[in-house]
Amino acid sequence: MSSFKFEEYLNKVLSKIKSKEARGMIKKELSDHMEELSQAFQASGLSVEDADKKAMQEMGDPSVVGENMNHLHKPRMDWLLIALFVILAGMSFLPLIGGFSAPSISFIKQQAVWIVLAILALIGFLFFDYRKLKNLWMYFYGGGLILFGLTFSVGIELDGVKRWLSLGGITIDGPAISLFLFFLAWAGILAKANAFKGWKKQGLLLLLFWIPVLLYMMVSQFMFSIIYFFCVLVMYVFSNVHKQFAIKVALGNLLIGIIFISTMILHFPNRYLSDTLLPLKDILSEAGWFGNGLHNDLKLPEAHTDFVFPFLVYSLGWVFGIILCLLLFIFILRISLNAFKTKDLFGRILVIGGAVLFIVPTCWNILMGLGILPIMPVPLPFISYGGSLLLVYSALLGLILNVYRRKDLVEATVTN
Repeated sequence: MSSFKFEEYLNKVLSKIKSKEARGMIKKELSDHMEELSQAFQASGLSVEDADKKAMQEMGDPSVVGENMNHLHKPRMDWLLIALFVILAGMSFLPLIGGFSAPSISFIKQQAVWIVLAILALIGFLFFDYRKLKNLWMYFYGGGLILFGLTFSVGIELDGVKRWLSLGGITIDGPAISLFLFFLAWAGILAKANAFKGWKKQGLLLLLFWIPVLLYMMVSQFMFSIIYFFCVLVMYVFSNVHKQFAIKVALGNLLIGIIFISTMILHFPNRYLSDTLLPLKDILSEAGWFGNGLHNDLKLPEAHTDFVFPFLVYSLGWVFGIILCLLLFIFILRISLNAFKTKDLFGRILVIGGAVLFIVPTCWNILMGLGILPIMPVPLPFISYGGSLLLVYSALLGLILNVYRRKDLVEATVTN
């Protein structure tokens, strides 16, 4: 700083800035700019004092500058995403009203509790500095492995597979929670991917990439393998790695993944694909534009989870189904566009990966419900009944909103 006057000027500007997070960045930005102006004026023949004075005049009235900077650098909230979350979460109660023959009052109460917990998770991940997570990738990855270890050792077996963990009377889906932890780990890794140079470190990354795929296959969570696989590959393509190299690596892993997963399915079809045969196209053809009402005689297994889309279309009609698809499309599109509004690489990778975590299960569930894709356990985000994945998606949305909220408060780390 070449002048005490600069400090006085900056203090007046910063007094108008309400966000404490933005003050440091704004001070550095304005200080550098005034120093450049002062040096330019000195080069033209002005004295240091006159150059500093002219630099501040060029900047403008500090109160006006402060108000303008406060408007530009303030926390933002994506109210559209929040509104869509409320609407979609509200829809999760519709299949519980008439989706299956068993009494649904207890399910409605449980879903209400999970919704409250989901809102708390969303808020918790919204109001903190997400950048603090970047250097914790080893802990997140290790946490995911520990969850699998607990699932294999003390997990609750259901249909021949250990997948659930009982913690303090609450049953959670271990692989579902691990999916979120692995996502956070890879966001941190890929935010500094260029630090992993040399064949040994690249080999380590390759090993870290494939371990979760194998673990999900071991617990018969083929869908989680697909979601994780595409999430990490897409994040890798948009990381700071050289784009041509990143695309080649991603395509190579994609080819290996297709061959490996196809081989596993061909050899163990009963383990990874459902043997359930449902006349989904016939069910949907009877829906009509306005449906048959929530209380109907449709006998559809898992109508409140995996087959929530065909149930809602059959019950409420294609008008409702089209509106639901449009809401989900707007939700995913909004997230995808928000990814490129932040100048922080780690934040951008988080939002891109989060978008994929929503896109894959949403598209698969709907296309599966239409009878286009194979039947597998894949809930529709926010709408299907269930606690663990609802918490995961809510925490994920909280992180995405967190990145958007701070998009004008962070320094640029994206390298074009």
